[in-house]
Amino acid sequence: MSRLDQLLDTTREGVERRRREVSGDDLRARLGTRSGSRPFKEALVRPGLSLIAEFKRGSPSAGRIHPDAVVSELVSSYERGGAAALSVLTEEVHFHGSLADLEAAREASGLPILRKDFIVDPYQLWESAVAGADAVLLIVAALADADLKVLFDEAGALDLDCVVEVHDELDLERGLVLDPDVIGINNRDLKSFEVKLETTQALCVDVPAGKTVVSESGYETPGQLEELERIGVDAVLIGESLMRSANPEALVRELTLHGETTRERLITPGD
Repeated sequence: MSRLDQLLDTTREGVERRRREVSGDDLRARLGTRSGSRPFKEALVRPGLSLIAEFKRGSPSAGRIHPDAVVSELVSSYERGGAAALSVLTEEVHFHGSLADLEAAREASGLPILRKDFIVDPYQLWESAVAGADAVLLIVAALADADLKVLFDEAGALDLDCVVEVHDELDLERGLVLDPDVIGINNRDLKSFEVKLETTQALCVDVPAGKTVVSESGYETPGQLEELERIGVDAVLIGESLMRSANPEALVRELTLHGETTRERLITPGD
């Protein structure tokens, strides 16, 4: 069994446990109380490279990163530093996250929020909407084609944007069948957990024009982000280096500085 299979099995067990505690009917009934969504995909297409700043307490590859982090403090610092959007890890067992973290982020920040988890069941989409997510991650490698379409369509019905995540050419081919607005390219192979930054460069050339491209995993420096912008990537998702930073606000500002420079070049007198 691959590491991805193990993660998916744990996810399904968690969904069934939560479904026993709160039925799907009860959860759907709460959708009417959902506050207005914030435009996630629109936040990623401003001039320059947009930064999606992630809150995650740990991961299978890195272990516990910052288990005692206070959500409100971190996401507020991300917002002050200039992040365009937030990502919140909600997987409980291997990433030590929770929906409570997402809810706390929603309360503390005005930025749009991506729920990052292994979405395998419509129940999780209803959870996401109720907890305050504006977008969800759909991992192509984790889903059969039929399940991927069901989840993609249901997310759309709930006014949740989707980041359709791929990590190789087959994933990209399958994901594009959905005609998604946002393609996430994950440099981390979810079977081996090895990170190869060249994955984004190899795949982004095959993404059709008009799609928003998000690159994920392995980024730490402004120079790396400048290269992403050069090849036409719209946004980058960064988590571990921000969570380990003694001054995440300053690091976000440093990582987005080149993007601000780009935006300034695009502003002409009289704008």
